[in-house]
Amino acid sequence: MLIKVFGAAVQGIDATLITIEVNSSRGCMFYLVGLPDSAVKESHQRIISALQVNSYRMPTSNIVINMAPADIRKEGAAYDLPLAIGILAASEVIQSDKLERYLLMGELSLDGSLQPIKGALPIAIKARELGFKGMILPRQNAREAAVVNNLDVLGVDNIKEVIEFFNGKQELPPTLINTREEFYARQSNFELDFADVKGQENVKRALEVAAAGGHNILLIGAPGSGKSMLAKRLPSILPPLSLGESLETTKIHSVAGKLGKEGGLVSRRPFQSPHHTISTVAMTGGGSFPQPGEISLAHNGVLFLDELPEFNRNVLEVLRQPLEDRKITISRVKCNVEYPASFMLVAAMNPCPCGYYNHPTKACVCSPGQVQKYLNRISGPLLDRIDLQIEVIPVPFEKISDARQGEPSAAIRERVVRARLVQEKRYADVPGIYCNAQMSSKLLALHARPDDKGLALLKNAMSCLNLSARAYDRILKVSRTIADLEGSEHIQPAHLAEAIGYRNLDREDWAG
Repeated sequence: MLIKVFGAAVQGIDATLITIEVNSSRGCMFYLVGLPDSAVKESHQRIISALQVNSYRMPTSNIVINMAPADIRKEGAAYDLPLAIGILAASEVIQSDKLERYLLMGELSLDGSLQPIKGALPIAIKARELGFKGMILPRQNAREAAVVNNLDVLGVDNIKEVIEFFNGKQELPPTLINTREEFYARQSNFELDFADVKGQENVKRALEVAAAGGHNILLIGAPGSGKSMLAKRLPSILPPLSLGESLETTKIHSVAGKLGKEGGLVSRRPFQSPHHTISTVAMTGGGSFPQPGEISLAHNGVLFLDELPEFNRNVLEVLRQPLEDRKITISRVKCNVEYPASFMLVAAMNPCPCGYYNHPTKACVCSPGQVQKYLNRISGPLLDRIDLQIEVIPVPFEKISDARQGEPSAAIRERVVRARLVQEKRYADVPGIYCNAQMSSKLLALHARPDDKGLALLKNAMSCLNLSARAYDRILKVSRTIADLEGSEHIQPAHLAEAIGYRNLDREDWAG
């Protein structure tokens, strides 16, 4: 008897339908074809044990299983459930009349219980696209897949429940969640708030400008001056995720298996903070079986690199292309996958090996050569992609001991959202551009042209402060964002002056 069961393979952040054809005939052999990897081939032993423990017998007939299309490699143990159900249906242990209406995925334990899988959300999206009535998967993934409407998501704990469902002995209630209500309820819940920050008004202002324009920012200062503390509060002032952005972000985290038991849509912008010992593959994604890296997990959010000069040089250099293209293509012999990688880069570093160069009270023990060598660990092309470079000065005792709270994140966020709405309206006709940081030279000439006074100020600053030529475009982009925050249609000299002040490392005399 020939039976067809349906599963899915995840490639990148999208799923492809896999048709599992099971033919049962006379004999006692077992064949599994269709480009399965080792984990899929090992499913035979897991299925035998799971069926025995649940009082079902593995059929002794000749079983041939084909996983089509055969040119797509099938990886992982998530095919255990559809393979087991297909074998039982082909052997007439279960009824097959409802099989074609459901897509099945799940990893079997030896006792028949189901283990969670990766990529449940993109698989559910594909199931709805192809017109399936429902999807059967482990209960741990049910909330994640239930984000997709018009699809019955049936979460199960054991293979016995699935067998009895197809035999009509048990009903499986669909998992229902109010996606929009949960999404909007969790959007503004932040543990960290700028109200707790003492002093550092100039850095808070710089972070507000960075958030308003989507600019990359570098914080440079002595140990304990508050660089990491400030950076970790940045997500609390970023604009809320839209439902579209949230769905795309959730798909990436689903494929990487990072959603956890709660599942549901990612409601807040991601904040990824990898350790400086991270490898190139872990940062960009890839591996034998390609997975999203840190830059893709930070999509629509923040990638925070603490102790920037301590990162491997190759790891930092691979960030250059994703920062421009806002995507990363992983090319391997067996496959090519593309992951989105539109993130804000926030970096923090000490100014020198000892950490106290330019410190107001502690003396630096490094020679000028050591300071310059330390700064040179960050290449010019990477520094070129960082719009704001802010020196963080340690907070004096008087401000640390002040009991008054600072401006809360909610108030700053309102100004940021207002500025972003101006930018969305401005770039509505330009595909792929949604904030000032993404402006091309053509758009700069159109929307960020200063007046004669502003040009004179910019010319004077570049010659007096020894600013490099690459700082010119960055200053204009940042000044455009400052003007948007002020509600000004044109860039004023005051906006340019503030933007020039955010280019600390471009001053050739900064390191000595």
